[in-house]
Amino acid sequence: MRVLLLSTTTGYQLRSFDDAARRLGIELIFATDRCHELEDPWRDRAIPIRFHRPDESLEAIASHARQAPLEGILSVGDRPVLLAARAAERLGLPGHPPHAAAASSNKRETRARFARAGLHAPWNHTVPLGANPGAAAADPRLRFPCVLKPLGLSGSRGVIRADSPAQFVEAFERIARLLRRLDVRAARTGLEDDVLVEGFVPGHEFAIDGVMTAGALQPFAIFDKPDPLNGPFFEETIYVTPSTLGGLTQVHLLAIVETAAKALGLWHGPIHAECRIGPDGVVPLEIAARPIGGLCSKALRFEGGASLEEVLLRHAIGQDVSRYARESAASAVMMIPIPKRGMLKRVEGEEGARRVPGIEDIRISAKIDQLLEPLPEAGSYLGFIFARAPSAREAEALVREAHAQLRFVIDPEIPVISAVG
Repeated sequence: MRVLLLSTTTGYQLRSFDDAARRLGIELIFATDRCHELEDPWRDRAIPIRFHRPDESLEAIASHARQAPLEGILSVGDRPVLLAARAAERLGLPGHPPHAAAASSNKRETRARFARAGLHAPWNHTVPLGANPGAAAADPRLRFPCVLKPLGLSGSRGVIRADSPAQFVEAFERIARLLRRLDVRAARTGLEDDVLVEGFVPGHEFAIDGVMTAGALQPFAIFDKPDPLNGPFFEETIYVTPSTLGGLTQVHLLAIVETAAKALGLWHGPIHAECRIGPDGVVPLEIAARPIGGLCSKALRFEGGASLEEVLLRHAIGQDVSRYARESAASAVMMIPIPKRGMLKRVEGEEGARRVPGIEDIRISAKIDQLLEPLPEAGSYLGFIFARAPSAREAEALVREAHAQLRFVIDPEIPVISAVG
């Protein structure tokens, strides 16, 4: 059996999916935005695609599938989800419909569909990137506190809270600078020219991972986010499961997530949802048509030892995965935050952090001499810390203890001075 996996060449999860496919006897075919001029530069025999050229990329996938028929399609990361949906539709394979994948990647359309479904949603409107920020701050629709966010970025990138007109102007200008950066414009998603402004939703935040099967949700885990996310920036740090929410609240939360997923039109494949529970009850924020990102999937393990990637591969080829339930042990993952901008020179204390009982792994994903920048501009983390324990509170405490052992030596960035004459 063959499964097509769409990803960027920098996707963290590629190796995990490759390992899972080998265990299951599935041939994994990659489609990535690798260099198409060089002969297999990554030595993965991937189909070279360009996410900003969807029709051309779709033809490349279809041509390959005619020679080597596929039984399933998966995508990891945000950029590939729409192309994956179009490929599934083109090849007659189960997947999320293209309109749903597109809506899940667009915060404006997500809000509109949630509102039409009668779900709690904050007031919102969009402001063009070229607008006068002072005039936008005086818009009679605007109320404080509010949150400004790019339409198409993820991982809290560019998300800023404003509590006053002056903070609104500062936040808008900062987001505008981010959206004008070459690395952001290069994605060419068509969502780089507007900023979403919406009411701040107080409360605690949760993430839900699972799959949709013929429009029905099968949840794998509810992750608590124990650190408060109140702004001005919204850096996610710790995910821990099982949730400490009461049983009835969990049932209600999952019902809202399923309704929200259906409102977007998500039908078959993995989902990753973000919700808040506050004064108005459960407020769905986003539902992505993909699995949990980065290396965070290592925090999910199923009874019998199956990984998330194994379960998703089985689901992609049409197998019933309803029997898969998360293991009974609690687990936590810390996405190590970047403390300041600068050049990473070295990491100290990793040996001591690994000796903390219950710590399963520490992955430092940032490279030495890499330029680091914190949120809201950041697009990555320093790395990940994983722990397992009898209870969620113990697992959370373990990743905090391990993080306290680490010290990141970051030197100031060396400015580039251009010579004249």
